[in-house]
Amino acid sequence: MTEILHELAQAHGVSTAYTTDRGHRVAVARDTLVAVLAACGVDAATDAAARAALAAHREHTAARLLPECVVLRGGAVPRLGLPGDATAEVELEGGGAAALSGSLPTGRHTLHVRAPGRRQSAPLLVVPQRLPVPAGRHWGFLVQLYSVLSRRSWGMGDLGDLAELASWSGRALGAGFVQLGPLHAVEPGPLPDPSPYRPSSRRYPDPLHLRVEAIPEYAYLTGAARRSADRCVTRARALNEGVLRGDLLIDRESVRLLKQEALRVVHQVPLPPGRAAAFAEFTAREGEDLTDFATWCALAGVHGGAWRSWPAELRDPRSPAVAHARKELAAEVDFHRWLAWVTDEQLAAAQAAAGAAGMSIGLIHDLAVGVAPEGADTWALQDCLATGMSVGAPPDDFNPLGQDWGQPPWRPDRLAASGYRPLAGLLRAGLRHAGALRVDHVMGLFRLWWVPEGRPPSEGTYVRYDAEAMLGVLMVEAHRAGAAVIGEDLGTVEAGVRRALDERGVLGTSVQRFEYLGGSEGRLGPLPPERWRHDCLATLTTHDLPTTAAWLSGEHVELRARLGLLTRPEAEEKAEAAAERDAWLAELERLGLLPDPDGEVVALHRFLCRTPARLLGVWLPDATGDRRPQNIPGTSTVHPNWRLPVSDDQGRPVPLEDLPGRPLVAAVSRVFADFGVNRENS
Repeated sequence: MTEILHELAQAHGVSTAYTTDRGHRVAVARDTLVAVLAACGVDAATDAAARAALAAHREHTAARLLPECVVLRGGAVPRLGLPGDATAEVELEGGGAAALSGSLPTGRHTLHVRAPGRRQSAPLLVVPQRLPVPAGRHWGFLVQLYSVLSRRSWGMGDLGDLAELASWSGRALGAGFVQLGPLHAVEPGPLPDPSPYRPSSRRYPDPLHLRVEAIPEYAYLTGAARRSADRCVTRARALNEGVLRGDLLIDRESVRLLKQEALRVVHQVPLPPGRAAAFAEFTAREGEDLTDFATWCALAGVHGGAWRSWPAELRDPRSPAVAHARKELAAEVDFHRWLAWVTDEQLAAAQAAAGAAGMSIGLIHDLAVGVAPEGADTWALQDCLATGMSVGAPPDDFNPLGQDWGQPPWRPDRLAASGYRPLAGLLRAGLRHAGALRVDHVMGLFRLWWVPEGRPPSEGTYVRYDAEAMLGVLMVEAHRAGAAVIGEDLGTVEAGVRRALDERGVLGTSVQRFEYLGGSEGRLGPLPPERWRHDCLATLTTHDLPTTAAWLSGEHVELRARLGLLTRPEAEEKAEAAAERDAWLAELERLGLLPDPDGEVVALHRFLCRTPARLLGVWLPDATGDRRPQNIPGTSTVHPNWRLPVSDDQGRPVPLEDLPGRPLVAAVSRVFADFGVNRENS
């Protein structure tokens, strides 16, 4: 690697070396640096090109009066290093002007600077010193909504089921929240891996989650329209019964086709004046974002979901051809706008149900780390995304080959040049009907592992973002929504990241399987409860890990062996898993939590209550005795990932209506009542 290439990479936030989870320093290959820089619009293919690019970068930097984005946090005016003859004025987002000072209102303003012969503007984010965190301690269920079926569902859990789950658990069990997996819109058509963490759009929820009968206009169907809707209901009930009997897996495409057929019928019912005005208000508020999303959906219905294979003139959302197609497909565009609206209404109703049930937090939505490479967001926001790159993770103890998530990353330069508006938009969407937002892989606000297309994850490198600006955008949107933020900070975390998040009031995530003395790598014994973090969401497991029942029995190792995922002999893996489990059970005995008449799963939840964690999450399948994991990463062709309903210890699906009668559900919820959890003054 030449010195010029090294300097050029560093200037653009591209790491030339990284440290593994074991502390080893690894140099990044020259080819990787050249490819990543190219994706950032920088030519470094030759030394001469790299030298010219570095000179251009230095000249551009020297000419700037302001950084791309200015953050004023907690009233502290940043030192901008302006020339002595420069003047600064703030254009307030609500109108009017003010001087640059520590008394500016929280929000997104514009800073204008003038110097002789030069003038420049930049977004000014005025953010609080720290986001407020939920008062007291609270517990709640962690769920993947598709898996929580009622007898009224259409083959998978829906927003009506969510409202019912929140209402019951809040009123009867004293739960303070329900944390969801992502409800983002996914690509249409059959998916080989229907992961909610690989959406088409993070800006809009998927209408697949709608409770069709809850749309007000459904009640006014008559004649042939009513008969058509009734046929859909009959087929949906049969599908739902098959899943609840255990005969069928959750089949999103079948559910989508049924709901689309019924929704098109409901869409034909004229809106009364009040609701028509509400729809118009929604579309006006969402503006271009909604127009882009609805247009992509309409075009995908004609040309398929892979927009890079569309006719060339339709690949640019701002092209005249797209404007013409939007007019030709006006009815279809309107349909998808309407779907977004009624889905938003039902999300609002679910959060309202949670509040009415006494939940102090209510719904906790989940923001996925990225989007599918050819979905609605990559089409609409392609100028801000890096072409030919994928987000992932470097090799570590859990994934020795590294990870490639198949999602394009933000381009730091383009995101900054846009004033971070695309990031603000999707954060605003996730916070709209939420008491808190979980940010998946929150470390991505600081840096992301970029993998060049066609190369293994081990041949990637980290690309750094302006964390002050990224966190500033997050804080502004959370402040406006009056919501808390939870960062998923599991795995390899750069030094200083957790401290920076904690200083801003962003809660962390602690999972029992990773909480050890000496860290998850050293594993010198279970971390005693009093040494766990305070400002975090603490759980026993996640959607990507074995359920607690499977972990206790050791059958998760047998499952991985059947799937060919073991890297060592099965006997060795079983012995290690048993030793890990036994160490935790010994810790429970030391604390006097075992024996427990309600069993080890309940005792482990009692352990969680012994920690100082502010939020305590119960993976819903743990409360039903389920032994099957919702997802085993990297096994989409051999395991039914994201397709399983919540079930009992025998694999029999448990409908939502039956949850109140499950002894384990009652026993787990009593644990939190015993410890006084879900009291704001606790």
